[in-house]
Amino acid sequence: MFDFLLFFYPWTKAFHVISMIAWMSGIFYMPRLFVYHSQKDTDLASSQKFKIMESKLYRYIMNPALVSMWFFGILCLLTPGIIDFESDIWFHIKLVLVIIITGFHFYLGYQVKKFERDQNCHTEKFYRVINEIPTLLMVFIVILVIVRPF
Repeated sequence: MFDFLLFFYPWTKAFHVISMIAWMSGIFYMPRLFVYHSQKDTDLASSQKFKIMESKLYRYIMNPALVSMWFFGILCLLTPGIIDFESDIWFHIKLVLVIIITGFHFYLGYQVKKFERDQNCHTEKFYRVINEIPTLLMVFIVILVIVRPF
C-alpha cells in the first residue's frame, strides 16, 4: 500500500532529521531566553524584546519544525520494512520519549504566554534546570535510533 514511500525514504529521513535539528535548536534556546527574561534586573525595554524573541521563536521556528518533524517521522513509519513494530523495542521507547519532549514543547509555549502576560512565577534557576531536560531526552533518543540497543 505504501511501497512508493521506499523510493522517497532517504529524502523523508533527511527532512525528518533536518526538522528535528531545527526543532531541537528552539527547544534548547527557549529556556535560555527564559533564564535571561526572568532575571531580576531585566528592565521593561529588555522584557519587551524578550517577549518578541520568545514569541517569534515559538511560532515561526519551533511550531513549524515540530509539525514537519512529526510529518516526516510518520512517513518514515509508514515506509515498508523500516520498522518492525513487534521486535523493535527501541522504537517504542523512542516514541514515548518523543511524546514527552513534544509535551515539553507545549509547556514552553505555555510559559511564552505567561511571560507575554507578565505572569512568570519561576526563577532563572528553574529555567536553568529545565534547560537540561531536552538534552537528556535527546541523548537517549539518539542512542536508541543509532545503537538500537533493544
